Amino acid sequence: MPKIILKPTLIQAAGDPPKQIEEYIGRVNSGNREVSIARMKSPQGWSEPGQRPQFTEYTLVIKGTLKVETETGIIEVKAGQAFMAFQDEWVRYSTPYHRGAEYIAVCIPAFSPENVQRDKHQ
Repeated sequence: MPKIILKPTLIQAAGDPPKQIEEYIGRVNSGNREVSIARMKSPQGWSEPGQRPQFTEYTLVIKGTLKVETETGIIEVKAGQAFMAFQDEWVRYSTPYHRGAEYIAVCIPAFSPENVQRDKHQ
């Protein structure tokens, strides 16, 4: 049966300063374990620990620039661009640039604190 999602659930983000996560579809807001879709609003200077997630993450940057560190280098994903981070690959996201970034993240299977596998130290 079709279902409308009336509003997102705000989820506490890892990293500092705080980033806003609005989960529309996923384990928390809709009970969906197959996929999660969230809007992220990251302030200038935000960074989080690296991770080796048990999901593939598709990221579409709406505003600003997202810095993505991988085992092979650094990628700057600008507004209008997208990035794919595949399951079991190490990545670290940050928004060190002026104005931060706003982006949509789609994770398959859905994100959870258990399957993100964050580094113990930043």
